[in-house]
Amino acid sequence: MNLTKQITSLEKSRARLDVTIKQEDIAKAYQDLLLKYSKTIQIPGFRKGKVPVKLLESKYGEALKGDVTGDLIEKALGEVFESANEFERPLPYSQPTMDKAPEFALDKDFVFSVTYDVFPKVEVKKTEGFKIEVPQVTIGDAEMNEELEALRDRNAIVVDRNDGDAAAKENIATVNYAELDEAGSVIAGTERQDFVFTIGTGYNVFKFDDEVIGMKKGETKDITKSYPADFEDADLAGKTKKIRVTITALKARNLPALDDELAQDVSEKYKTLDDLKADIKKNMETALENKLKEIKNNTLLEKMVEANPFDLPESMVAAELESRWQMLAQRFKTDLAQLERLITTSGQTKEAMLAEWRPEAEKMLKSRVIVEILLKDRGIAVTPEDVEAEYAKMAEGSSVSVDEVKKHYADPRRKEYLIDDIKEQRLYAQLLEKSSLAKGEKKSFADLFKNER
Repeated sequence: MNLTKQITSLEKSRARLDVTIKQEDIAKAYQDLLLKYSKTIQIPGFRKGKVPVKLLESKYGEALKGDVTGDLIEKALGEVFESANEFERPLPYSQPTMDKAPEFALDKDFVFSVTYDVFPKVEVKKTEGFKIEVPQVTIGDAEMNEELEALRDRNAIVVDRNDGDAAAKENIATVNYAELDEAGSVIAGTERQDFVFTIGTGYNVFKFDDEVIGMKKGETKDITKSYPADFEDADLAGKTKKIRVTITALKARNLPALDDELAQDVSEKYKTLDDLKADIKKNMETALENKLKEIKNNTLLEKMVEANPFDLPESMVAAELESRWQMLAQRFKTDLAQLERLITTSGQTKEAMLAEWRPEAEKMLKSRVIVEILLKDRGIAVTPEDVEAEYAKMAEGSSVSVDEVKKHYADPRRKEYLIDDIKEQRLYAQLLEKSSLAKGEKKSFADLFKNER
């Protein structure tokens, strides 16, 4: 196609494309379409393929011009964007838009303009000299004992308590409960049947753990609770509630002894408790190493985002927020319409939630943009030998064979993600060499992972 183009960068990673298609191409495209239709269209009084072109123009001229216009624009955009670089072509989720419809005339050049979002063209000027604080975490007896207790809890045997036994902390209680009005009558719609929770965890809406301690199976108790103004649940904050609770079942966990038998029950690869402890410590050390690496990388990215400010295209942010909204629906195992209804009934709106998520989403997207630009600028590559070495490292750290690791990454997409991760880790290593690491606050092993467990 005989055309000229001009791509102009606009604010907030937008671009304007101005295209001019020569008059001879316009005339030819119009005549080609006329000829095509004249051979295929049927009009009463004329045989197929014998419709006069003048008649066709008089009846369908404007529609034909519209078809030619759409076809010319589509072909021109395809031709331009095929040869454009990443900073000139539209993002996948940014549809080019026209401010005004172009003029179509057979005796003139055809001119049109579109605007769209592009990948941010950022000059990452500052990548060195950052101070990265790293939490100070040790794995000692306390941390080991905590892991062992968690292991005992996972392997506990749950047994029914006797009918006359009183509920105690850490018992598993099954209860029916409902809210009461001032007269002591059940408020319709507040009833909950067969709710199960562990006493002392606070994993119930009204936090009536302390109040049910001492109750027995089959016993009913009316409880009055007042909640402080700053209570975590806004629906209860500053209010007093009356709740009727009935214990319908009561169970206890029988924790296994910490001995060789427990180790053997956990896995046949353990012969003694010491074998189990050694493996737990190794896994904790690996988890700690990976977590601290993640913290260093994320802190570095945050500092680079702050030091290299730039604007994101709106379509990129909108696509990320919509993706998070869809992931929330998947987490709740519902569709998008039902999710919005659920959010509305809780006093929230989708728009408000997306606005709340936006700062974190923008920070993440800016980090990704910086990483992609630096990877390209530095030409970081990964060889097949590098991938093989990573397989071996993963196999050693997971106590599985290299073949098992390879089988997991047989899916091309998984392998591509692995290669991308190797590239990024190399980039982070290069960047961290030019920054300083400092001792951060002391944290327990559990606190470091508390939001993930």
